[in-house]
Amino acid sequence: MKLPVHDSNGAAQGELEVKFPLVEKDKGAQAVHDYIVAYNAAQRQGNACTKTMGEVAGTGKKPWRQKGTGRARAGSFASPLWRGGGVTFGPKPRDYRKQVTKTVRALALRKAMTERLSAGDVIVVDDLKLTTHRTKEFLALRARLKIEGTSLFVTLGVDRNLLAGSGNVQGVDVTTSDILNTYDVLKPDKLVFTRSAFEAVDQRIIAAKS
Repeated sequence: MKLPVHDSNGAAQGELEVKFPLVEKDKGAQAVHDYIVAYNAAQRQGNACTKTMGEVAGTGKKPWRQKGTGRARAGSFASPLWRGGGVTFGPKPRDYRKQVTKTVRALALRKAMTERLSAGDVIVVDDLKLTTHRTKEFLALRARLKIEGTSLFVTLGVDRNLLAGSGNVQGVDVTTSDILNTYDVLKPDKLVFTRSAFEAVDQRIIAAKS
């Protein structure tokens, strides 16, 4: 499969060959599902915490004697039945992360990239360098490339001007080729790669498959 390459003005600059093997239609869907579930689970902080009956502050004295008062028996001011008492089966800090094997992660990324390539949602630009960090310059670049909707710009390394210029634009994210993941690939309407970034991702997928 070959992708057209454009310069920052939208003019054609040849083609780029996709070297990693594309995933067949009936393969990889479960891997993508498992990765996305694990990714979303890892975003949870898991720091909700309630106090049990043994952790709330207060005296251990019995509220009143066991018999003869006419009231229901009570053993502690910390009882969950009382205001200010402990919480029964309340949440405690926990780790929500799920384990996903390297093989599943690699297949999920390859499947996601295959789907986006097949749908024509991947744009490769020879270079995305901005001369300034102004939002106006970034918007002009996006207009020349005819990019609409949400988009993810992928560069080989951190581009400070691109990060700053796109920071105030809603629906635009920027990442680098070494940390691009399946969730990043599936989330936006369009993926915009620099040539070097796409080649790096291509090699990542090949290396993970082998």
